[in-house]
Parts: sequence; C-alpha cells; structure tokens
Amino acid sequence: EIVYASGKTVEQVEGIVGQLLEGNAGPILVTRADEDQLRAVLTLGEQGGHLVESKPRSRAIAILRNVPPAIGRVLVVRAGTSDLPVAEEAALTVSVLGAGVELIGDVGVAGLHRIASVRDELEAADVVVVVAGMEGALASVVGGLVSCPVIACPTSVGYGASFGGLAALLAMLSSCTPGVVCVDIDDGVGAGYTAALIARRAAS
Repeated sequence: EIVYASGKTVEQVEGIVGQLLEGNAGPILVTRADEDQLRAVLTLGEQGGHLVESKPRSRAIAILRNVPPAIGRVLVVRAGTSDLPVAEEAALTVSVLGAGVELIGDVGVAGLHRIASVRDELEAADVVVVVAGMEGALASVVGGLVSCPVIACPTSVGYGASFGGLAALLAMLSSCTPGVVCVDIDDGVGAGYTAALIARRAAS
C-alpha cells in the first residue's frame, strides 16, 4: 500500500496507516510526508515491532513487513545531487515492491566520462530509472547505452527556463532513443513502481 501524505493532517495519516497495519499484511510506503507525519509513521511501525526505513530528504518512509524476496535488478541513476530526493523515493519504492535496487549518483551529461564509468552496472540491469532535471538529456544518453527498458523521471531541478521540470519532461517525452518511457515530474514513486514490476517479471 502507498499513502500520499501531502495535504493530509498527521491524524489522518496515522489513521490510514493504522488501518492498513490492521487490515493487511504487506509493506506500507508513505510519501511526501512532513516531519511530523514521518515521526508518526515511524512510531506506529516501531510500536508494531516492524522494521522501518525512512528517507527524510525524499519525505518518504516505509514500514517493511512481509516485503517479497528481492528479485531482478533495478539501477536508479541520478544526474546530480539535487536530484537525490526523487531518486531516493524511486529506490525505496523499488525495494518495498521486492526488486533489487542500486542507486548511482552524479552521472549527469555535463561529464560524459561519469556515465561511461558505470557501463558494467548499466548493462547488468533489468531496467534503469534515470532521474534528471535541467534539460533531461541523461535519459536519452542512457537509453543509447543499454538494451533494457529505461524509465525517465524528470525533476523540477533547474534554472528559470526549465519551467519547474517542464523542459526535462518534454525532452524525455521527445527522446529519439527507443526504449525510453517517461513518468511525471518528480514522480519517483511512479518510476520505481513500474521499474519493480518490469524487473520482477524479467527475473521470474
């Protein structure tokens, strides 16, 4: 179960997570949570004796109960440090859904030698999630290097003309590299969820 916390009160998030803890047996992922909501979910998880993984930068937290055994391999690559919150959200989503995941950072197109240095990791992946802002060129570059699906996740990182991620979104949607598909701006959950489905199916 995935709970989108933004726009909800702490009490509402507590109530939803509490119902999920009582009503099913799977992992619970809470996204876009503020500090108070993160703290409340952590408390609920610990009170139930569950392992909890929190990613404060990405405002995400997961109660890791009965997570499926990790199969398949997802590689999450991010262009720069500013893209880390969305990349962490994607990676946490992948792990909650039971796929293996590795996060690689700072391989943006401003220094192509950096993406070239991780060719072995790229080639070993079942699916690659590319998290990038600015002009979003990294997705096309990675797509041209690998034979697996590439999920492009544009971020709102960038200067004024990037229009809050719109420039990266349009570039990724318009990629000339076959095998590149795109999710919404800052949508780490959507990218990670889809990547996990592909990786688990590829490895089964």
